[in-house]
Amino acid sequence: MIRDATPADSAAIAAIWNPVIRDTAATFNSAEKSPAEIAQTIVTRQTEGHAFLIATNGETLLGFASFSQFRGGIGYARTMEHTIILAPAAIGQGTGRALMQSLESRARTAGAHSLFAGVSAENPAGLAFHTRMGFAEVARLQQVGYKFGRYMDLVLMQKFLS
Repeated sequence: MIRDATPADSAAIAAIWNPVIRDTAATFNSAEKSPAEIAQTIVTRQTEGHAFLIATNGETLLGFASFSQFRGGIGYARTMEHTIILAPAAIGQGTGRALMQSLESRARTAGAHSLFAGVSAENPAGLAFHTRMGFAEVARLQQVGYKFGRYMDLVLMQKFLS
């Protein structure tokens, strides 16, 4: 089931997001997210007309996806950037596809023209997933991320929604 996240989901979201932050190069961020910070992000995104969705199987959180404006300012109001993170057990089960389809639908309804993904070049599964979802690589920013004592490239991928 896919539904809007609520602040009550924050601890479960942190439980799947923080290992990705801590242990992988999928994100360049190295600061773990607190449940309070996640709760605030949920409220802010939803208040701004953006989305923060979760996928569940009963009481088990399988993953989340969210979008917000790509850059500040009115000129970017129809260009969004998203985040999608799955629990390890949900990978390869169709959860990511379902979350992205729901997120894209929400973005279209909100008036978004395009959706960006910023994917670490060291995340081949993320690159392949976005390609399967219809995203195309539009830029490769060399050595813009730094984590685990090394510089990493960021691949910008874009999908037009309208």
